[in-house]
Amino acid sequence: MQTRGRSVSEEPAGVVVYWRPMCTYCMKLLTQLRFTRLQYTKVNIWRDPEAAAFVRSVADGNETVPTVTVAGRAMVNPSKKELLEAVETYAPHLLSETD
Repeated sequence: MQTRGRSVSEEPAGVVVYWRPMCTYCMKLLTQLRFTRLQYTKVNIWRDPEAAAFVRSVADGNETVPTVTVAGRAMVNPSKKELLEAVETYAPHLLSETD
């Protein structure tokens, strides 16, 4: 897992989780992802205005988090299952062969 602040344009083939502090939905998803071997980048939208603007652009003008991109495809508030299905489809190389 990576935690550097990068925008979706810098991680076109990867997974980026856009989140913010005190968001219970973000903490739930991030906690669930800890039990997987998925490689992803976390971006705090409160520290990155460009990331916040990106989230608004895909969430009908709202800063709805978690918003996740998988190989550049945006998902607003996905479940762990939805996220992992998207990874299997668009970026299977990010999942460990032992999962």
